[in-house]
Amino acid sequence: MGDDPQHGDHQRLGGAECGARERGGPGCPDGPDCPDSPGSPAGVCRRRFLGAAALGAAGLAAGMTAGCDSTSGGDPGTGPTGGDRPELDAERERPGDPDWRIRSAGPADAVQGYTDKVSVLPGEEFGLYVSTTAPGFRVAAYRVGWYRGAQARLVWRSERVAGRRQRAPRVLPGTRSVRADWQRSLRVRTDGWPPGAYLLRLDAEHGHQRYVPLIVRSARAAGRTVLMHAVTTWQAYNAWGGYSLYRGADGGYGTRSLEVSFDRPYDTNGARKFLVYERALVVLAERLGLPLAYTTGLDVHRTPSALRGATAALSPGHDEYWTPQQRQHVTRARDTGTNLAFLGANACFRRVRLEPGPSGALRTVVCYKTSYRDDPHFAGPHRALPTHDFRQPPAADPESTLTGVFYEGYPTDAPYVVHSADHWLFAGTGVKRGEAFDHLVGVEYDRVTPQAPTPAQLEILAHSPLVCNGRHSHADSAYYTVPSGAGVFSSGTMRWVEALMAGTREDGRDHGMDGRTRAFVTRTTENLLRAFAEAPAAKIRPMPRDNVASVYGT
Repeated sequence: MGDDPQHGDHQRLGGAECGARERGGPGCPDGPDCPDSPGSPAGVCRRRFLGAAALGAAGLAAGMTAGCDSTSGGDPGTGPTGGDRPELDAERERPGDPDWRIRSAGPADAVQGYTDKVSVLPGEEFGLYVSTTAPGFRVAAYRVGWYRGAQARLVWRSERVAGRRQRAPRVLPGTRSVRADWQRSLRVRTDGWPPGAYLLRLDAEHGHQRYVPLIVRSARAAGRTVLMHAVTTWQAYNAWGGYSLYRGADGGYGTRSLEVSFDRPYDTNGARKFLVYERALVVLAERLGLPLAYTTGLDVHRTPSALRGATAALSPGHDEYWTPQQRQHVTRARDTGTNLAFLGANACFRRVRLEPGPSGALRTVVCYKTSYRDDPHFAGPHRALPTHDFRQPPAADPESTLTGVFYEGYPTDAPYVVHSADHWLFAGTGVKRGEAFDHLVGVEYDRVTPQAPTPAQLEILAHSPLVCNGRHSHADSAYYTVPSGAGVFSSGTMRWVEALMAGTREDGRDHGMDGRTRAFVTRTTENLLRAFAEAPAAKIRPMPRDNVASVYGT
């Protein structure tokens, strides 16, 4: 595994100096989308920030409030598993099952499936929809965790289910959204399934396998570190059926989907985004024995109280697509004392809307991007927010007010260079100022951009020179705090979570990162998670030293 073969195709408009690939925007070359794959273009680094738009939105962004009172989905502060801490502690002591990995994917249509719910509470039921060329299949549900190094445990296995080849994908006219619209293969109850991140492995009788991801979410967040899985980003890049939010069946941006549906399988092995950008973080957090809670960005969108009382909320390695409600609820959590960690790059970049699908509410991710004027909800009488980059007008609201950093571009591959070596996050790593870790910055990156709305008292912890499409720039790790005491850390590189696997058999495409890099990132992340799990960081750790002016000479 390594940088996702699709994640470099962020055809964005209006964020960076080196251009954008959205057709109709400035500098929009066509071509393959993967900057780290053979045959991909030299890339689309961008630092042409539309200053007027972002700076004009500074007051709006800084004054963002919760604003959404929807209560659908229930209050995660109550529920049947509100006291699941002892259960999770016991779960960590169980032996794992190292046989959770796929041995043979086979042809694309060998076996594939999807669920009718992104997440469920323990004990709830979900439907599983499977198509296979085999006469039968079974389902094995693996919960991801440490498990003494096995990294997953078999929680449930189905009986044999008769196989069938289901209908071809359906492409909806107008939005070019792809749906499977299959018949349900089985219902599954999650009685006895502890909260966590699950991989449902489909084992077809001809020997081929696929994953279907599922989150069994926690009923409460109070006193926990919350892992906030980036399911809308998983779906945005999902090209199953020939279409994603980036391209259509002909490979062109102009024929891309304007909406994408959860009612279809994920492409490739079925769980690529989770495996590359999230799994290693789950494994580490479980190994540390922290009080954890599991949720998704969709559930944070749906439930204003989803993060109530959480000590920390973690955004994983690629968490690009957010609704305004999710952003509001995360911001409110920060402002009431919940620490935030953005352990990737390009977080909270695209504004999306969620709509129903055939299997229920919140099953469709809407993002028109540069075609936002064609969105009937935007053009209609209710004038919904545009579904494009948060930083873009109209309704510009740059992500840097929350993350502290500003997405700049891709592709790049550069050393990570430590700046504030004495910061508490680096305790025990032995690093010195200027020490570098090869290939840790990539393939996308963020930087502190003084011209953008930026939190006060922000400290740059790493300042890494790089070259992106021939232009010189920097990637930054940054840290700030707010009056509630909450601390906010942003790694500034999409490879942070990947680096937790660097130099091991768990990451077969680690971009040259080695065991030394893995040790550094692991210790730094341990320091972060332990501190953030204890209390609002400003109450127990030194305050950030505002060094933006000295670093950038402003």
